[in-house]
Amino acid sequence: MAEPLFQRLALIGIGLIGSSVARIARERGDIAAEVVANARSQKTLDRVVELGVADRVEPDPRRAVAGADCVMLCAPVGAYAAIAEAIAPHLAPGAILTDVGSTKQSVIRDVGPLVPEGVHFVPAHPVAGTEYSGPDAGFTTLFQGRWTLLTPPPGTDEAAVAAIETLWQRCGSMVERMDPAHHDRVMAIVSHMPHLIAFTICGTAYDLAGETKAEVLQFAASGFRDFTRIAASDPVMWRDVFLNNREALLEMLARFTEDAQAMARAVRWGDGAYIEQQVKRGRKIRQSLIDLKQA
Repeated sequence: MAEPLFQRLALIGIGLIGSSVARIARERGDIAAEVVANARSQKTLDRVVELGVADRVEPDPRRAVAGADCVMLCAPVGAYAAIAEAIAPHLAPGAILTDVGSTKQSVIRDVGPLVPEGVHFVPAHPVAGTEYSGPDAGFTTLFQGRWTLLTPPPGTDEAAVAAIETLWQRCGSMVERMDPAHHDRVMAIVSHMPHLIAFTICGTAYDLAGETKAEVLQFAASGFRDFTRIAASDPVMWRDVFLNNREALLEMLARFTEDAQAMARAVRWGDGAYIEQQVKRGRKIRQSLIDLKQA
């Protein structure tokens, strides 16, 4: 077995992503010699102990990062600035600070200025997840065959970037580097807007009058069920994602609104050719995902 990449990996937040990384690190042995988990609530930390997914739990994030050569922020992105401010003075010289957030420009904006001299900052985003949250939600195959995108700021130490690349490869990910602004635009269309639409559709169904709503739920077809699965996602996490990728999300939502209005016109005026063309384009996108083994 290869030598551990890090001596001590500190996970600040231990939900779906953090607990999956912890499980993989414990199972493989070549990611970290010791895994330290931090969470806001004692109940969560007690559950981590019961599950045995970390070597040590620590309620104080400052103590959790002490002596760690890799610190991974796994909390909602809206909490990053406060966390970074708390832990910055306690980060070990030469340590790598990384994250798993779904927005990258906001992470660089909120965390970057607080990173001490001599600490390497490598923002990352594993593009994998489920609708479940909390330490029980993690599993060791979450990242298998999925992408992790790295967005290191210019001038970041190359050895530090390579170490985070290796960490995610050992977790099962394919890894690519990407400009932070480009990352946020891509995620706005492939992740953030689909979630926004799912939450909105489910909200519309929730607001329907009593009997109709009951029938919507009783006779839900697979399309609506798929939306409800997405809409079961963590509300705090998605609130923070929407607010921290505001510009790109609103741009994509405006484009979607125009396309939806064009489809509405086609339905109103009986333009079957346009409707069929749009459905065929959707089928092509689906087939492309299947071909890329991302379906």
